[in-house]
Parts: sequence; structure tokens; C-alpha cells
Amino acid sequence: MYSATWPTTLAALALCSIHVARAESVDPSSVPVVNLGYAKYQGVFDRSTNVTSYLGMSFAAPPLGDLRWREPQAPRQTNGVQQADTEPPSCLQVPAFGNSPVNPLCNGTNVSSTPVTISDGVAVESEDCLFLDVFFPGPEVPRKKLPVVVHIHGGGYILGNVSVQSGLDLVVDADHGVVSVLMQYRLGFFGFLAGKEVKRNGALNAGLLDQEFALKWVQKHIDKFGGDPSKVTIYGESAGAGSVIQHIVAHGGRTNPPLFRAAITGSTFLPSQYKYDDTVPEALYKAFVSQSGCSSAVDTLACLRTTDISILQDANHNITLTGYFGTFTSSPVIDGTFITRSPVEILQRGVFNGRQLLSSVTSHEGDFFVDQNQTLTVKEYALNLFPQFSDRDGSDVERTYSGLGNSVEQINLIYGECRWHITLWVDVSYRR
Repeated sequence: MYSATWPTTLAALALCSIHVARAESVDPSSVPVVNLGYAKYQGVFDRSTNVTSYLGMSFAAPPLGDLRWREPQAPRQTNGVQQADTEPPSCLQVPAFGNSPVNPLCNGTNVSSTPVTISDGVAVESEDCLFLDVFFPGPEVPRKKLPVVVHIHGGGYILGNVSVQSGLDLVVDADHGVVSVLMQYRLGFFGFLAGKEVKRNGALNAGLLDQEFALKWVQKHIDKFGGDPSKVTIYGESAGAGSVIQHIVAHGGRTNPPLFRAAITGSTFLPSQYKYDDTVPEALYKAFVSQSGCSSAVDTLACLRTTDISILQDANHNITLTGYFGTFTSSPVIDGTFITRSPVEILQRGVFNGRQLLSSVTSHEGDFFVDQNQTLTVKEYALNLFPQFSDRDGSDVERTYSGLGNSVEQINLIYGECRWHITLWVDVSYRR
């Protein structure tokens, strides 16, 4: 789980973001060419593992220019046969969470607006990043349709890519009995910018909509790779698991037609989920606009769509890193359409997408996200972690955790239980 290995995982994800892997090709001319209608792809077969892979296939149009902060669109038509043998560029990343000792969002408006130039080129990161990988057993498309496992990577909604999980290993570990799919989606403020302006002329939760678009791609095309679209399981860890929960409750738990049958979550990351026009997402939108140089524009979102990507990426980095220690400032919101209420509220209603859920957690989930040297009281920490809490709310938290170790140990429990262990309750609710 991420909680047990996050220091290592963060470093690994950072390495993944600068690593472009090439599958080991064996007699590529013998690998089937799959025609998706908009493009033809030829994968590679690895004789040592008996697995065929198709890497870096486009499932949506590049979300560039006017398509920034809009719903994903159908992929472009591409002529000829594309060699699907190389991992795609990652979506734009921020390889660290917030590190401020005090939450700048406590008043809803006090977000840092001082630009800090951090980006150092995006040679292997790109806005054009909506790609997925598919793996199936054997050198030929399986004749008998196999169950499908679709992985949604984690990384706090700010980093990660298809290289986080090995789709090839999934097939091998399943005794060559499944087809595996790995997807990418827009991250940070490119995928989760919120506010009234985005609602008015864009798409909220664009990163989640990318994921849903990929799941629809699976329903339409996975049979061409030997997969059974009626036997799809989605899974993820951390923000990937949080994403799975978002799809379980998407459209009020009534997504039609269904996009998956079962779900698996590990160390589910469910941060505070605000309404799209709440003071917190509005403050973040204002800060993003300010740092991007668009504050004086009549249409700020239109300005952002024409702003140089390096400027936007600097703003993406800066606002994330100046967030409260251990938190991730860009995350899903309640948009009123895809996510109609908070996931907890929807789960309480007992209406869910999918039929089965397997969830798991680990102990000390929150420790890595808490400054072990901080000196805040438990109440002070609660008021920073939840910027809209009242003084009474903070006192209630302090009373609830009183006696459970020293103040830092109590704070570790608070972060772990409110951000990660909610998945235990989710699992129970899902099976009612």
C-alpha cells in the first residue's frame, strides 16, 4: 500500500515520469494489428513472459488549447499502422505534496499568489497524455474472451503514469487468464481545476472524466484484444483507489450503461471533497489565474487556454507545494452532474455502480503525511487540515482522540482515519 511505501513510491513515480520504456520486441511482424476504427496499432510479443503488449494507444484527443478543461473528445483519425511499443509521455506532474506548516486555505482566500518558477522543461511530460496500455496472454488475440482488469494509477491526483503498475506482470500473476489495461488521466490543476468559471465554460473533474472516457473505450474496444467487456474490474491504490470510489458513486450510482462489474481499492485516498463553487476551490482558481497572469482578463478561463504551458505548469507546481503539509490541493469536487453529492452521502443511500468491492488498508496510513516534528496541538492541527471547521469542531476532534498516544501520534491517526480508513466503512456500506 502507498502508506507503507510512499517515500519509495514518490521517488519511483518521479523516476517513472522521466522514464520512457520500450517493450522488448520479438518478431514484431507476427504480432496482430488491431484496428480501432480511428487508428491501427501493432503491439509487441514478449516470448519470455508469453504476453503481448500494446503501449501508448490514444484513447482521446489531445486536451490542448481550447480543449483544456473540457470533457475528453474522440481521438483523432490516424492513417497507417502505429507501432505500440513505447510507453507514452506522462501527464504533467508535481512530484511532491504541500509543505506549508500552516494551511493557507484556512480563510478560504489566503492562497499564495507569489509566482515561483519551478518547471525545468517537460520533455517526457506533456498535455498530450491521454493514452493507455493493453496486455493480453499469448502471441495472438485470445479466442475465448477473458476477464479484464483496469488499473487507475495513484499519486495524490498530482503525479503518476501507466508505468506505476506493470500490466504485463498482472497477466503473468493471473496465470495468463486476464487482459489488463492501464490508463493515464489529466493531473493537478490540469485535471482538477474547479470554480464557477470552469463550470460555466468547461468541465469540472476533467481527470475523472478522462478515466470514464477510458472505461468507455474499454467497453467499445477491449473485445478486439480478447477481453470480455461484461467482466471488467477496476482497481487502484491511493488516489487511484479514491478514483475507483468516484466511479462507484458516479451519476448518483446509476451510470448507464454500466462500465464495470467489480472494484478493488487499496489505501483509498478520499480527501475533503468540496462543492465546485465553495470558497476553497474558488480560492484555488483565483490563485491559479493570478499566477498564470490572467487576472485582468475578461474571460479568465479563455486566457488560461491560450497561456504558455510552462507558465501554467509553474502555477501548478507552486500552488501545490505551498499547500498545507501532507495535503494535495487539486482533487475531485462535487460538480453536480458526474459527482452529485459527496461519495459518503451517496454510499449512505445504498445505490452503487458495480456489484462487488474488495477494499484493504494498512496500519499507520497517515504517518508519512504528517510532519513528525510539528508542534501543533491536536485541535490546531484539525483546524488546519479542515479549513472550514469551527472552533467547536476542532475541540470535538481533540476530545475524540484524547488519550490515544502523544499529540503527534493522535495527529497521525486523524490523518490516516479521515483520509484513508474511510474505505473500511465504504466496504461495509457497499455490501449492505
